[in-house]
Amino acid sequence: MGKKRIIETGEKGEEAAKAADASTAVKSTQKKRVESGILSIESTYNNTKLVLTDMKGNTLAWSTSGALGFKGAKKGTPFAAAKIGETIGDKAATFGVKEVQVKVKGVGSGRESAIRGFISKGINLTTISDVTPVPHNGPKKPKPRRA
Repeated sequence: MGKKRIIETGEKGEEAAKAADASTAVKSTQKKRVESGILSIESTYNNTKLVLTDMKGNTLAWSTSGALGFKGAKKGTPFAAAKIGETIGDKAATFGVKEVQVKVKGVGSGRESAIRGFISKGINLTTISDVTPVPHNGPKKPKPRRA
């Protein structure tokens, strides 16, 4: 199907293997160091999404309940949201995040438990704000029927 790789066992092959190992190790240790960030939580009836960004809005890490393996109606549960909060908390700790502003959006049951799971990893919250859009005039009325 595809091309097969040939691994040389000579001196060049060993050096190439060591260089490949070193390059992957360097990439994994060169993480972005961020002191504070924004945690956006979108909680619907069917799913919960968490996005961790820096203060400019550049995404550092994200996760959803579906990405953790929950399926169907279990994706919208508070338990799934707590697990997402814990995984994002672990990722935030690797970036060196110490404090976070939280923006919650939506009406789902995972709003609070996602925050609780995130706090359990030892990161401070500065503010919690609700940015759920609220309709103020309803939907646009249909056009009148043509004769």
